[in-house]
This record gives sequence, C-alpha cells and structure tokens, in this order.
Amino acid sequence: MDELPNQDGGYHPVLAVEIGRLRLQNPVMTASGTFGYGQEYTPFVDLGRLGAVVVKGLSLERRDGNPPPRIVETPAGMLNAVGLQNIGVRAFIAEKMPQLRPYNVPVIANIFGETVEEYRRVAEILADCPGIGGIEINVSCPNVKQGGITFGACPDTVQEVTGEVRKATCLPVIVKLTPNVTDVRDVARAAEAGGADAVSLINTLTGMSVDIERRRPRLANVTGGLSGPAIRPIALRMVWQVVQAVRIPVVGVGGIMTAADALEFLIAGATAVEVGTANFVRPAATMEIIAGIEAYLVRHRIGDIAELIGTLKVDAETDAGQAEGC
Repeated sequence: MDELPNQDGGYHPVLAVEIGRLRLQNPVMTASGTFGYGQEYTPFVDLGRLGAVVVKGLSLERRDGNPPPRIVETPAGMLNAVGLQNIGVRAFIAEKMPQLRPYNVPVIANIFGETVEEYRRVAEILADCPGIGGIEINVSCPNVKQGGITFGACPDTVQEVTGEVRKATCLPVIVKLTPNVTDVRDVARAAEAGGADAVSLINTLTGMSVDIERRRPRLANVTGGLSGPAIRPIALRMVWQVVQAVRIPVVGVGGIMTAADALEFLIAGATAVEVGTANFVRPAATMEIIAGIEAYLVRHRIGDIAELIGTLKVDAETDAGQAEGC
C-alpha cells in the first residue's frame, strides 16, 4: 500500500489496526494497572493520540488491595503486589468515564472477579456504558470456589469465564493471559473457544525479593508480579507461539519500553501492544513509542503497518513449540 499524504505535504504510513470489531488509530495501548484511570496521565500524554486506554482492573465492588509495602524495584523492572485496588465498576462509570469520553479514544475496561458470576456481572454493568470500546478479562485471579486456584491456570476455566463474559456483552472481548502456566497456547485456544475476540499476553510473572538485613520479604504479600524489561524476551516468545496457535488477534504485553521493543512484538505477529512499566519510568513513553513506530515505517517505506505485522523470518524447520534453546 502506498504511503498516504499528510496535510503538511509529507507522507505518513497508516497505523490503524483492528481487534475484532474494535478499530484503533494505532497499535499502542496502555497496560492495565500502570496507567490509572487515564486522567492521571493527561499532564504528560495526549490521550486522544493513543490506540486505546486500558484502565486499571475493575471489580464488582470497591477493593482496597494489599497492605504496604507492595511495590519493589528490581534490577530490570519491578515487583508489585498492589492487590488490584480499585474504586469498583459502578464508581468508575459514574466518576471516571465522564472524564475519558471527550478524548474520543476507545476505553478498554479490564475486569476481574473471584467467581465466574462476578466476571459476568461486571461485564453486564459495563455493557451499556457509552464510551467503553471493549473488555479485557484478567484471568490471573484466584477462583474462590476452587480453593484459590488461579482462573488462568486451567484452560477449561478460562473457556468458561470467557463464555460467560461473551454472553453478557456485545463489546469486543480480550482475554489477558497469565504466563504462569505450562503451555500458554492451551489457554489461548481455550479463550478463543470461549468466544474471545483477541488475547493479550503476558501478565506478570510471579516473583519475590528478600531484605537480607531484616531477613524478611520486601513485599508484605511475600510474592508479587514481576514486570519490566526483564520479562520482555519471555513475553515475546509466548506471543510468537500464541500467534501461531490461534486465529484471533494477539496483543503483546511485557517489558515494552521503546518503539524498538514494540516493533519486535509486531514483527513477531502481535496486532497491537500494551505499554506498562515504562509509564512509571517515562510518563510520556506511549507518545514516544507511537512516534518511533511511525518513523520506522517511514524509514523502511512501509505504507501500512499491516504490511509489517507477522513478518518475522524464521527457518522453515523452526518449530514454535520449541521450549528451550541450547
């Protein structure tokens, strides 16, 4: 496709992508839990330039989260055990959505629950909210009816949750996958079978940190979720594998700090990306990444980002199922 002329006489490539029925003006989204409810970043970011705003996880009722300390810096990222603190879905609709609608950018509501019924109910409440462009299901949550086993650890449960949310809303549904499983492709296929329009991956990896002087965990919760550059190679590998395992779009998440990082995921087959920990380090990181992707396409004379997505060149005998190198 030819590059399209800009009003200033230059040529700008087409950055728009589609996730199911959801059309994004560019492939750069924010990652849930790292961008608040969006409004907090307006001093640094033009929300209207984003592909989509993914807000922090929403539950049926208000949630205070875990006691502090609940964030620890690591050499290549951070551990967090915030505990999904949020104001609740009804308060979000009443207090936060009016501030987001004027930006005319898709708002994706990340949701979670401790039972399948809670997931469905949150989705029902959001279904008729003007301005909500889609729902992202966080399946990295404990299922209280199964003794606290994480929803995302069981493909059958992921399919069940996805199916119930699918029945509750006509909005595009994205399932955010946990990396803390044996084979993430099995879970991705289950989400697809349940009716997901897309999957996003990866969520954080479980980790911990110890204060050697006090001989105590640095997090009050003992363990937390590891994010940041340290997990990017793992996220990229999982995205590449899942792209080849499902027919629905894949959104890449995990350690994306720069445009070059985002381009790796796109070339590996991701339709879009979510930027997370980078927002804490450089609040305007998403703006830089959008500009960097566009500059790359111009430099390589690629007129449409669709021509770049999934163009990774690998040897014919390479198997995406390979778990290890040597």
